[in-house]
Amino acid sequence: MDMVTQSGDVAADTGEEKRSSPLSNPKVRLGLLILAVIVAGGVLWWYLRNESYGKYQQSTNDAFVQADSVIVAPRVGGYVERVFVQENAEVRRGQQLALLDNRDYRAQTSQLQAQIEAARASANTVQAQIAEQQASAERAQAQLAAAQADLAFANREVARYRPLAASGAEPRERLDQLVQQQQQARAQLATRQADLLAAQRRFGTLRTQVEQAHSQGRAAEAQLEAANVTLESTVLRSSIAGRVGDLAVRVGQFVQPGTRLMTIVPTQQLYIEANFKETQVGLMRAGQPVRVEVDALPDLELTGRVASFAPGTGAQFSVLPPQNATGNFTKIVQRIPVRIAIQAGPEVRRLLIPGMSVHVTVDTRGAKGELERVRQAQEGRR
Repeated sequence: MDMVTQSGDVAADTGEEKRSSPLSNPKVRLGLLILAVIVAGGVLWWYLRNESYGKYQQSTNDAFVQADSVIVAPRVGGYVERVFVQENAEVRRGQQLALLDNRDYRAQTSQLQAQIEAARASANTVQAQIAEQQASAERAQAQLAAAQADLAFANREVARYRPLAASGAEPRERLDQLVQQQQQARAQLATRQADLLAAQRRFGTLRTQVEQAHSQGRAAEAQLEAANVTLESTVLRSSIAGRVGDLAVRVGQFVQPGTRLMTIVPTQQLYIEANFKETQVGLMRAGQPVRVEVDALPDLELTGRVASFAPGTGAQFSVLPPQNATGNFTKIVQRIPVRIAIQAGPEVRRLLIPGMSVHVTVDTRGAKGELERVRQAQEGRR
């Protein structure tokens, strides 16, 4: 009896366990089914989302706000006489930043101006000499005409008295006097011709002197122009609009040409330089949209556009580029700098500072399927 009772108790316990299994409860099975459908739906949604969107999103936190800053340095040396700006001040394009002592340069321009005036005076003097020489040439021309007339008269007298002297009608001495006068007239004519030629050649000499004076004046004017540029360079002006940073100049300081005095940061022309891995840029193209998250502004998400790509990896432009053809080689994924244009208003740009860390995500769906088309085109050429 005891054995039968014990067996019956075991059977009863087994039945109770079977009846108390959660899977035997329809609600539990329905709940599990719903959970399985939700999980399957979630996996399917994740797969479809990744295939259509997720795998085309390329992100990196190796990105920083940048600006094409301008270093202010003098073209000439000298002592700093005045500084017109302060650290972090806003400046306009063309605004005066500093002034160097320019007394030596002003004296140099005055000296060159005096040289120009002297060259002009010299040219005027030679022009006056040319006018005088013109009168001298006219006088020589008149004297030549008179000598020609005298010689013609002497020739006629000799021709008239020669037959008379031969016939004895006139004395021989008279003919000799006329021949002598003829020779003197001929010599006088030669002298007047030489005087006229010398007067005419003098014009060339004077004109050369005028050109020389003009050349000296032009040379002095060119030097004056260069001196004026140097004089203007003593006033340092901002070539762009922005903010003053790294102000290192002080009044009374002696600066050499090229000395860094300050930096102008164009705060309204900021951009982002993101360094993506080379495995991420296959589908990246200029103009693709970008999401930007600034570490300093955690609750603010900005937008942008891919502007351009660097013509080489960052390693190529380093001071010591890698020489992979020597020694052992370890492959390292390279990074390519990508410039991103920020699309934001002035109220946001004033919060951004060059050097800030950002996280960027590029949507590359615009180039979807492009690599496949490239592969097909490559296979078609084969």
